[in-house]
Amino acid sequence: MRLSVLDLVPVRSDQSTSDAIAASTLLAQAADRLGYTRYWVAEHHNMPAVAATSPPVLIAHLAAHTSSVRLGSGGVMLPNHAPLAVAEQFALLEAAHPGRIDLGIGRAPGSDPVTSLALRGAAGRDERDIEAFPEYLDDVVKLMSSTGVRVPLPRDLMRDNYILKATPAAASEPTLWLLGSSMYSARLAAAKGLPYVFAHHFAGQGTLEALQLYRDNFQPSELAPEPVTFLTVNAVVAETRDEALRLILPNLQMMARLRTGAPLIPIDLVEDAEVTDLGPRARSVIDGGLRQAVVGSPAEAADQVRALAEHFGVDEVMVHPVASAHRGVDPATAPAREATLELLAKELF
Repeated sequence: MRLSVLDLVPVRSDQSTSDAIAASTLLAQAADRLGYTRYWVAEHHNMPAVAATSPPVLIAHLAAHTSSVRLGSGGVMLPNHAPLAVAEQFALLEAAHPGRIDLGIGRAPGSDPVTSLALRGAAGRDERDIEAFPEYLDDVVKLMSSTGVRVPLPRDLMRDNYILKATPAAASEPTLWLLGSSMYSARLAAAKGLPYVFAHHFAGQGTLEALQLYRDNFQPSELAPEPVTFLTVNAVVAETRDEALRLILPNLQMMARLRTGAPLIPIDLVEDAEVTDLGPRARSVIDGGLRQAVVGSPAEAADQVRALAEHFGVDEVMVHPVASAHRGVDPATAPAREATLELLAKELF
């Protein structure tokens, strides 16, 4: 079984953004050293608990500090950006690190409506760009190719068309993945013959149905001759299940705040989370999140990962290590997140 990593670059209450990035750099190096297949970073905006705002910038940084693990976006939210800008960024990353770059693309805003409006306004985008998402997806694929896109020009200009490319001399292309948490994304990925990942770590519901729809309706393409997919899941692994439960609580509380509309804050340290009660609505969200996650001792967690892979019919699982930290830990590190990767690797590799 292949294992991969999803990282939102979480920010704990004891961390600055610099600390959070330093901790994620160490985590990526651990994934590289342990033999994980890929390491993806997300795009979220204006969230106190998340430092992953610009996937291409983070990928360039992590690529300079790792040697073999594939690096990618999980994902770039395409309606926030011009397709040419995305294509140029990832084609350049591929040129700098051939064979190591994945471009995962999503349709969601990755933030609240006010921040989304500011992002799209600055980029000259609006709601019509969400409707045009399938066409923009095609544009990114063509722009990153060695042939580029032929742009028609008015007849009164010197030439009839113009070739637009993301890089002047592409020798290889990033692997494109479509990400989603709905049947829309599964149907679109199948129709376009794209590799596809359902956000099980976030949605938790509808994963089996989405993957089955994708497989049943897949149309072979140059990008993928057959369905290609894997599973994402929140994970905390520790020497004992009790310790794993303590370490995951701050993340579960953060998700409860997000889903219940409570004010968002950096992720609590374990000791602070244990004395926090967010009320019955939040407790329901916490219980649901715990049921969807991989949590426990190394042997327990490995069994859970195997069961998930068998249930969803995948041979790769992307773990999202969400452990917080105890008071007194070096802010520029995330030892419990690294331990999750190390303990799982010992059991499954």
